[in-house]
Amino acid sequence: MTVNFNGYMQNMCIDRMLIEPIPNNPFQPHDDDTMEMLTESIREFGVLDPIMVREIDKNHNHYQMISGRRRLEVCHRLGINQIPVRVVNVSEDEAIIAMVEANLCQRSDLLPSEKAAAYKMRLNAMKRQGYRTDLDADGTLSQVGTKLNSGTELSKTSEDSRTQIYRYIRLNELIPDLKQLVDERRIALGPAVELSYLPEEAQRAVFAYYSDNEVTPSYSQANQMKKSYNEGTLTPVTLTQILDQPKANQVEMFHIPAKRIRPFFKPNMSMQKVQDEIVKALEYYGKYKERQRRNRDAR
Repeated sequence: MTVNFNGYMQNMCIDRMLIEPIPNNPFQPHDDDTMEMLTESIREFGVLDPIMVREIDKNHNHYQMISGRRRLEVCHRLGINQIPVRVVNVSEDEAIIAMVEANLCQRSDLLPSEKAAAYKMRLNAMKRQGYRTDLDADGTLSQVGTKLNSGTELSKTSEDSRTQIYRYIRLNELIPDLKQLVDERRIALGPAVELSYLPEEAQRAVFAYYSDNEVTPSYSQANQMKKSYNEGTLTPVTLTQILDQPKANQVEMFHIPAKRIRPFFKPNMSMQKVQDEIVKALEYYGKYKERQRRNRDAR
């Protein structure tokens, strides 16, 4: 769903102190190369692209920002008070939808938590406008089939599929500490979605395990915890046992060039048999070293 702006007012300049953000705006003006370039541009040329706002108080000339938060932040840093704006006549829900669309389309540096909150805000705004939903506010896919499915509509104006949008919305069910680990790319989206189904106490236990061991759960481990919780068998002990399991990509591998060991085995012996013979030889060697140690201790 794309918002069509009707009834444009004449562009004007207003004091930036009269502009307030949309409540619970999930997007943050990250300090990156883009912000530095924007700062240099505004310092030299001013704000070339007006900030989009809507009027929310005709008596006191207060405005709510729809798009342009980074431009507004740069103006604040540079001490620029008078800012060019374009005032549009839209409802609060239309403003939320437009705000989310603008950020999703224009920014490539969004954190997973920002996407999660943004998709949920836009979904709720669309539902208030009368859209039937195939995607609930907690990220649950439903089986409702209508001409106005909000999950499908969301995916039309996003690079993310309907299923991927669902996965992002589930991140809103994570405790802040785990959400931050997702933003820091320490927990991948797949495991994070599985963890989002755990109760707060279990999620805190997962974070405590990470704090002590600096180990985050794999998708398989997170799925096991979710399954155990659904079956009513998840306890602090079983949670720790699951997290203690070695991950497939963390199993240490030891490599020896084949040419170094092949002379000790028959040419047609399989590599699995070679490995078994090496392990057996090491076991005998270990016993030999243990007998030597005992003989020394007995002297």
